[in-house]
Amino acid sequence: MSHQTGIQAGNDVKDVFASARSGDQYRVLKIVIDGEQLTMDTTRKASKKWDAEYDSLVLPLLQDDMPCYILYRLDSSNNQGHEWIFLAWSPDVSTVRHKMLYAATRATVKKEFGGGHIKDEIFGTSKDEMTLVGYRKYLTSQAAPLPLTAAEEELRKMKLSEVQTDISVDTKQQTLQGVAFPVHKDAIAALERFRDKRINYVQLEVDAQQELIRLCNTEPTEVKDLPLRIPKESARYHFFLYKHSHEGDYLQSTVFIYSMPGYNCSIRERMLYSSCKNPLVDMVENTLQIEIEKKLEIDDGDELTSDFLYEEVHPKQHAHKQAFAKPKGPGKRGGRRITQPPAEED
Repeated sequence: MSHQTGIQAGNDVKDVFASARSGDQYRVLKIVIDGEQLTMDTTRKASKKWDAEYDSLVLPLLQDDMPCYILYRLDSSNNQGHEWIFLAWSPDVSTVRHKMLYAATRATVKKEFGGGHIKDEIFGTSKDEMTLVGYRKYLTSQAAPLPLTAAEEELRKMKLSEVQTDISVDTKQQTLQGVAFPVHKDAIAALERFRDKRINYVQLEVDAQQELIRLCNTEPTEVKDLPLRIPKESARYHFFLYKHSHEGDYLQSTVFIYSMPGYNCSIRERMLYSSCKNPLVDMVENTLQIEIEKKLEIDDGDELTSDFLYEEVHPKQHAHKQAFAKPKGPGKRGGRRITQPPAEED
């Protein structure tokens, strides 16, 4: 029911609403309940951009102990005309009767004005919520994902910690969306030196508190040193310039190693490293233009032997399986024999 309280808009409200919908004469409208109908209390014209005069026009209209409705025009528009913010002011110190009356009549105001013109609706009980800063916080909260239930949160953590465990890291299969933490400038500089082959090893870590990917280590590293670079108690990202010979050619291949020492790490750490990995690799390949020959995921540095790296970078080709051949039929067993029935006796 649109008129749950029986309160409807007076003619003054309807006239101003019609003008406000069709043009840019008004910036802000304040509507109150007077007696048994909605009444236009205040109107103001626009003189600046919407955000430049928001606080100076809206805040003086808010009484400390009395609810009201405020419509504020933005500078944007949709296919129906200008877009508006609908503010429902209901201060905590207002009487219960007034709070209930304004809450029950709110749908009537929106219906009379036209819901298609209202871009955002804000309900506020303190003036901080009704300021421009409060409005922008509201927009940020609306853009954020909905909170998960306890079961959904646990499932999300499990999926993040197990992402890509059943497929190769080179697989193009769609996986969970990553979290693109910014990379510290020192780490960027180290990766650029790595790209230019001035260093052959870069180790990075996720700083969960600062939400940053930081540089850890750039020590000169040979294959025999790699196991010593892998922490036993925490995850890391490693970029290693693998120098080797293959079929008579001397090669320098970039290998990305994601080390995660199993359940020695907390769920939060496993989740963060797993989620940050793909955006980091994308940035390295596409922005820094570093070609990664092989991506590896390990849980123990002892896996990184010379043979292991060589076989990962140059996997053996599987022998060609012979196609199934239909068995030949039996060879010729002499001429075809014709059997005649026995002659009938006279």
